Amino acid sequence: MRTVVAFAIALSVCLAASAAQAQNQTQNAPAPAATAACPGNPNALGVSRVVEIDTSGGPGFGFEHFKAYDFLRDKEVVLTFDDGPWPGNTALVLKALAHHCTKAMFFVIGKHASWHPEILKQVAAAGHTIGTHTWFHVDLSNKPIDAAKEDIEKGISSASIAIGGPVGPFFRFPALRHPPELVTYLGSRNIGIFSTDMDSFDFKMRKPEQVIASVLKRLEKRGNGIVLMHDFQQATAHGAGQLLEALTAGGYKIVQVKGKTPVKSLPQYDAIVLKEIGGGMENARPISSVVKTISE
Repeated sequence: MRTVVAFAIALSVCLAASAAQAQNQTQNAPAPAATAACPGNPNALGVSRVVEIDTSGGPGFGFEHFKAYDFLRDKEVVLTFDDGPWPGNTALVLKALAHHCTKAMFFVIGKHASWHPEILKQVAAAGHTIGTHTWFHVDLSNKPIDAAKEDIEKGISSASIAIGGPVGPFFRFPALRHPPELVTYLGSRNIGIFSTDMDSFDFKMRKPEQVIASVLKRLEKRGNGIVLMHDFQQATAHGAGQLLEALTAGGYKIVQVKGKTPVKSLPQYDAIVLKEIGGGMENARPISSVVKTISE
């Protein structure tokens, strides 16, 4: 146990250094162009605007639950995907986003990150924003407060260990249920809460065209919005490319959301996660570079 705790403390120091470096790079980097050329796709969505959110005090976003910060203009969309990373499905979503040179937010489940760190590394490498969605997607309103806090923190630790650095300071509650005590706790950790402007309800759908129709119908009605989808869902993954084409045709614009300051995982929860998974996750390589079929 001492070895695990020592490793966790060392990891925490490393993550803190990475956070400072990332913040300095962000401050010194030139502002991105609103829409840049996208190789191989002249009609790509791109990114029309990048917004930086100061999550001090834990502000909430998404008109379904939080109405103080409606920062989107007409026809602007924030794409969000929950419950990954997941084999096959997340890769399809990443491929579609890359084809359109656009960005999204991914709210990842801690256990999924521990099972598939190589996939989450790909999400990070592509420049998407990574937030968290608890350790294993339980309804926190049904848990004792201390157990719920542990579920939140283990999700943050797992995602941070998987990518080898800090994640974005954003959290989405499972089932969008927000116990007041946990909203206050996230505020104390300076983590912003993301609800949604519109839920695609893609988890109820089996066909890509159903997901596409659901998103477009809700966007047409509202005019803009933070859209909740799931890269865990096969219909969404297979329909992602067509959805982005439809958004382009509809004149919608993608807004990329970034956090001003990454969230730091806590050493005691790093240690718990590392003990549960047995270590090694932080150094995981893509599985294709480790395991290869040489005969069947």
